[in-house]
Amino acid sequence: MADTPALSIVIPVYNGASTVGELVGALRALDIPDGLEIVLVVDGSPDNSLDVCKKLVAEPGAPVTVLSLSRNYGEHNAVMAGLARARGAYTITMDDDLQNPSGEVKRLFEYARDGGYDTVYTYYDEKKHAAWRNLGSRFTNWCADRLIDKPRGLYLSSFRCLSAFVREHIVATYEGPYPYVDGLIFQVTQNVGKLQVRHLPRIEGRSNYTLPRLFRLWLSMFSNFSVIPLRIATLFGIAFGTLGALTAVIVLVEAISDRRPPQGWASLMVAVLVLAGVQLVVVGLIGEYLGRMFLAVNRKPQYLVREVFRRKPAEAGGGLDVERPPADTKAAGQPHRETSQPES
Repeated sequence: MADTPALSIVIPVYNGASTVGELVGALRALDIPDGLEIVLVVDGSPDNSLDVCKKLVAEPGAPVTVLSLSRNYGEHNAVMAGLARARGAYTITMDDDLQNPSGEVKRLFEYARDGGYDTVYTYYDEKKHAAWRNLGSRFTNWCADRLIDKPRGLYLSSFRCLSAFVREHIVATYEGPYPYVDGLIFQVTQNVGKLQVRHLPRIEGRSNYTLPRLFRLWLSMFSNFSVIPLRIATLFGIAFGTLGALTAVIVLVEAISDRRPPQGWASLMVAVLVLAGVQLVVVGLIGEYLGRMFLAVNRKPQYLVREVFRRKPAEAGGGLDVERPPADTKAAGQPHRETSQPES
């Protein structure tokens, strides 16, 4: 295989011990000219995913690199860790749940390469996710159409292909603790294609995305790449301020004309509660922006790599090489060249 493979495949692994072995086996069976590499990012998984992934490193076939993160950072942070280690001319990101058939990986790679695209997103004729998850995806895509530079009608999927140009730029330019990979991609390029692929039902377990996790991911898209939410907050303030001024004029006119002042504490309390609610939402929105800035300035890590596992060359007797990145790596853990240590 060439020193620089044609394709890198980055897979965040969380509770994937029962599926990642089958997935890696299917990917190794692909016929990719100039070869492929697989980067598994074990994102603080509570099961034995790390042990399973380490065994996959030593098996014959396409090389597998395993990154063990120091704790669970989230899918997009784990993807950024994998992208920092990928070396291919193109990089595909995908989940570990076997819902994306391995045959579609080659189709996606060839479509991006032959079409000259910087990035290709996949979409499905029928998604095999729960109804609430599909509804959430539609809402996120609707927001993305208005908040980031996403081409209209493009479905944002975690099964995507990036050129080395895009991969290197998003890794080099963003070090913050709240990455949103799709937003970073659209800051680099608009040369984006889309490809319909099959989506299979989940074979085992359930999605690792819960409503709180999806909300945090939505917040990253909502507040990291646009000031439109702040402008909306300003418009809300102007609208309610104007409404209050008009109401004050009406009350003043009625008082001057000796009409009976409007009665009803209930309506007054409703107005106060609505205005107080809007004010708290706006304050919370501003606080979210300031909080993220505070954490970024204080260098909250995007991710930290505890260990990196690779296969030793055959002439060195096989087995595992273990790299332990130094503590002064980028808050995101940029790759460093370290002397490998044999695993005991």
